[in-house]
Amino acid sequence: MRVGRYAFLLYSNSYYAFASLTGWLCLYHPGSVFLTSNYSISRSRTIAIVYNQQKFYFGCLSPSIQITQVYGFYDECLRKYGNASVWKIFTDLFDYLPLTALVESEIFCLHGGLSPSIETLDNIRNFDRVQEVPHEGPMCDLLWSDPDDRCGWGISPRGAGYTFGQDISEQFNHTNSLKLIARAHQLVMEGFNWGHEQKVVTIFSAPNYCYRCGNMASVLEVDDCKGHTFIQFEPAPRRGEPDVTRRTPDYFL
Repeated sequence: MRVGRYAFLLYSNSYYAFASLTGWLCLYHPGSVFLTSNYSISRSRTIAIVYNQQKFYFGCLSPSIQITQVYGFYDECLRKYGNASVWKIFTDLFDYLPLTALVESEIFCLHGGLSPSIETLDNIRNFDRVQEVPHEGPMCDLLWSDPDDRCGWGISPRGAGYTFGQDISEQFNHTNSLKLIARAHQLVMEGFNWGHEQKVVTIFSAPNYCYRCGNMASVLEVDDCKGHTFIQFEPAPRRGEPDVTRRTPDYFL
């Protein structure tokens, strides 16, 4: 789940009968391009503390200090709290958030994608995690890489991470006895999108991204038998927000 839209966080918790869930795994981007990111992060951390092992939240994208300043999170904290102390606490917290998660030993979950420097899950377990994510290298790749229709590795147009083809994801899944790579990071208009012959799925849980894209959101539910179901959401009701025609913005193509 991508956190940042506080109204959607509240709406989805209520709509999807939060209390009946075993747990939530969030592939989110804290400090993203939303107006209420700090409320969302605070609420998700509080839920994790209150419910302990019953309901759990992971942060699988730890933005750099520069990213939080460029995309508005720093300004949001200054506007709401009058100084940068809360922002500093959040950025310190981000350095402790997990980069990846493993569900039932079969579903590899992360924000971005694979890295040519990572062949096994043990490579990730051996990271010195408690640090700001570097601007390049395997930790950065996990947060910024994207699947591609072309085979092999490619240079990412984002300027960070790589693109990886079906041959790469199949080899990674085979090596690590995985069945699925579940990731976020890319806008998909229906909220989810299969790739690489269902070896990779992109899950995007920010409806009407940037308050103008008109996309749906989705949550992937994994049941006790490891079956997959996608729950799709329209944007949460929001006063004064105009209706948006669903279209794919040029800059996301």
